[in-house]
Formats: sequence, structure tokens, C-alpha cells
Amino acid sequence: MARLLAPKCKQCRREGKKLFLKGERCYTVKCAVARRAYAPGQHGQDRRMRVSEYCTQLREKQKVKRIYGILEKQFRKYYEEAARAKGDTGNLLISILEKRLDNVIYRSGLGSSRNQSRQLVNHGHFLVNGKRVDIPSFIVKAGDVISVKNEKSAYFKNVRETLKGSQAPSWISVDEKKLEAKVNALPNEKEAELDVNMHQVVEYYSKI
Repeated sequence: MARLLAPKCKQCRREGKKLFLKGERCYTVKCAVARRAYAPGQHGQDRRMRVSEYCTQLREKQKVKRIYGILEKQFRKYYEEAARAKGDTGNLLISILEKRLDNVIYRSGLGSSRNQSRQLVNHGHFLVNGKRVDIPSFIVKAGDVISVKNEKSAYFKNVRETLKGSQAPSWISVDEKKLEAKVNALPNEKEAELDVNMHQVVEYYSKI
């Protein structure tokens, strides 16, 4: 399985903003963007780039890919699926990304970051409607219930405490006692709460 192996903090610094790839660390003074608010590399502080329209579109596309931890081939497939469907392509693309199992687990608070949630899914810690699913890119549907396979594991004992202080988006309801998350509806672009211009992403792919 292909993985995005680039250092998380360098990805944020390259985009010039927090992408929240490392969970709680991103909210502390240890955050690399807060400490070194410039691009990585030897000439990061001196770099003066002429920002073209193509560059702007590319950076927005890269931002979305890095937020969700997806490589180009898979992201392109998601775009093509959204482009074939009726409706706003940018909104449909975000909806597909938000419905990924690893993202739903992160958004429900059962994982501290999308990267950790992806690892938990790979290790078979979650059930979807009572069946074990170990594919992070699995697309959930409205009405699906995601539950923890073994609530007694050390990690999930601590999760109950963190869930008390977290708030899931309106399209997900979380049962703290059962450690379950139910998908009530399909998400849209506004509920994703991303600081990304999806119109630029669509423009990028429409030209290549």
C-alpha cells in the first residue's frame, strides 16, 4: 500500500499554515509552523516566488491532499468521480473525502489525527455495522455505525476521557459510553471546515 512519507511538519511549513497533521501537537508551542513560519529547506527564508495562477491552483490541490493524507493517483480518482456526478464538483469532492473511514474516525474524536486514525483502521480496531473493516479509504454511508472492536485496549480507555471535551460535526453522532460513531447524513463542503479554495482545485484538474 502506497503511503505519504514526507515529514508532517514540513508539509505544513511548505503550505504556510497549520494542516493539523500531528493531532494535539499542532495546538502547542511545539508546532513547527508557529516556531518556523517559513518554507523548509536551505533557502526557505529567502525564497521569493512569483505566484502565478497555476501555482495558486497547485498549492490548493496539494493542501487538500496533505490534509487527508492521499497520494495523487487516488486523489485524481476521487476528482473524476466527483466530476462525473451531478452537482458542484468541489463540494462533491470534499463530501467523498469526508466519507473516508479514517476521516470519520478522526472527526468523531476516536483518533487524534487522520494519520493515527488511518493506522488504527489498518490494524483492524474498528467495525462498520458489526463487520471488521481495515481499509482506511472505505467510504461510509448515511446510517452506518462505526464501533470499536476491543474497548478494553489501553488506547481506547483514554479515548473516553478525550471524547468528553471534543465535539463531532453535525453529520456524526458519537456515543461516548459505547465508543460508537453513527453517520447521520452526508457531509458537505461547509461542514468540512477546511481553509481551502475548492474552486481552485477544480480549475487545476480541468486544465490538465
